[in-house]
Amino acid sequence: MTKMIAGQALVKVLEDWGITHIYGIPGGTINHVIEGLYQEQDRLQYIQVRHEEVGALAAVADAKFTGHISAAFGSAGPGAIHLLNGLYDAKMDHIPVLALVGQVDQAQMNTNFFQEMDELPMFNDVAVYNHQVTTAAQIPYVINQAIRAAYQFQGPAVVILPDDLSATEIEYTPTKTPTVVAANTTQIIDPQAIQTSLDLLKAAKHPLIYAGRGLMGARDELVQFSEQFNLPVVNTVPATGILPTRHANAIGTTGRLGSKPGFEAVQNADLILFLGSEFPFAGGWPKTLKIIQVNNNAFDIGKTVPIDEAVIGDAKTYLRAMIATKETLPETAWLRLNRQNKQNWENWLAERADDETNGLAPEAVMQQVASMVGPNDLFGVDTGNVSEWAVRGLPLNQNQRFAISGLYATMGFGLPAGIAGALSRPDAQSWTFSGDGGFAMGVQDLITAVKYKLPTINVVFTNTRLGVIYEEQLENQQHLFGVELADADWAKVAEAMGAIGFTVRTKAEVAQVFDQIETLQDQGNQKPIVVNAIINREDPIRTGNVPLDPAKNDAATIAAYAKASHLDVTAQPSLGELLAAHDDH
Repeated sequence: MTKMIAGQALVKVLEDWGITHIYGIPGGTINHVIEGLYQEQDRLQYIQVRHEEVGALAAVADAKFTGHISAAFGSAGPGAIHLLNGLYDAKMDHIPVLALVGQVDQAQMNTNFFQEMDELPMFNDVAVYNHQVTTAAQIPYVINQAIRAAYQFQGPAVVILPDDLSATEIEYTPTKTPTVVAANTTQIIDPQAIQTSLDLLKAAKHPLIYAGRGLMGARDELVQFSEQFNLPVVNTVPATGILPTRHANAIGTTGRLGSKPGFEAVQNADLILFLGSEFPFAGGWPKTLKIIQVNNNAFDIGKTVPIDEAVIGDAKTYLRAMIATKETLPETAWLRLNRQNKQNWENWLAERADDETNGLAPEAVMQQVASMVGPNDLFGVDTGNVSEWAVRGLPLNQNQRFAISGLYATMGFGLPAGIAGALSRPDAQSWTFSGDGGFAMGVQDLITAVKYKLPTINVVFTNTRLGVIYEEQLENQQHLFGVELADADWAKVAEAMGAIGFTVRTKAEVAQVFDQIETLQDQGNQKPIVVNAIINREDPIRTGNVPLDPAKNDAATIAAYAKASHLDVTAQPSLGELLAAHDDH
């Protein structure tokens, strides 16, 4: 046993769990944890952010990139409250993260003391583990239990620390509890479930895989299964890259951030193999579908859509069991026409990138980024129209990783995620993509990237408009109110903060500036870079519904959608038309 203050013992527990950095701002009620970080700074890096919300979002992004728990802290009162935005993102996307929350001394509690708040109820809704320590000696134990709970229940764990307890000297003994982050038992999928799945697949004419985040870490199995059974794959947005985005069977995603081929694949499927997801929008799928749902949480099965066959188990194990049957399905016109539909879509994106009739197209920026992405790069994507451009344009074909605020969809996620990416994978390039609305919510922490010499590349799509809300007001036939943004020169803002700033307005300028950026990075640049991309104000194509199939939509509806979306229906026939033409032959 070794004597030390409890704040330092707390930090040692974090080190035992492999946490290498922690985000936060010092404050009077958390300063003894800061003292512990000072004592342990050779083993665990403290990252001083400029806003606790950014620290919490960065911690969540860290865990999304690495699959490993990360941590953030805030002092009593406002510091604690600022953590909530990031913690709700972790809750809704099932991400393990630890929040350390300061509290006034125990003797001052219940006296309406300065910054004193009843913090336990504040975190009851968001946390999978929410406890306030009552003795100094129990602090290492409670921190250990909090981390275990965050992994077990895949969500945020909160520990509230009265300041006098963190300051108390204790006898510290390292825990003997194993730092287990996943069950190491071998699952067995019910053989009858495998046989039923095979029977349903063989009977289907248009079978489709819908893959979720539960398949993270199962890319090889998904690729092999898709190829062995000749199945097209659609994925949820947070699972982008679960199958390499340029794999022939990767069709894309659905919904607002999706693609034409993704939407049409679901609309024309007759069987969906729903793997590792509780996709909340599945209720909008065609009611005629047969659905096999595979999930390791029995209570997620059938939660969002009625299903025909339930398989309780890990989706990766399920794929291995299906592969092991050595069964296969022939390559069909269904698969080939989905591939063709996807290629038509890719051609359209390239055409959009070249079209500067109304100004710089965001697709041109994404096209340039895609041309220079490295095999291990990380992408932090903000919320808004920028999510659509990123999901549709970023390549995730090697070891790249993608982080987005999925179900919570908070603006301001991009820049914190970039900081987390640069810290968690310093040997690769960390990118961020934000609209000018989202970037403004956390721009102060560009200083954090400057301070820690994190050469992130931050692309800001500037159209001086809250694009998603603008589109919603149009769709609801409301007055366009509150959606126009005052402009700012984000390149000059970057320079004022010690970063490097560029502004681009044309595709030629995009190519020129990114050539300069590539040279800077190759020369060992250690400053963050901001690219202020002044883009056109056209709405992104809407893919929540793609009414192009003549068998399901009248000519006026098709013409109106095609015109609004700049689609040539002869070059972009619906999947339904492609299938009908094949059947006619």
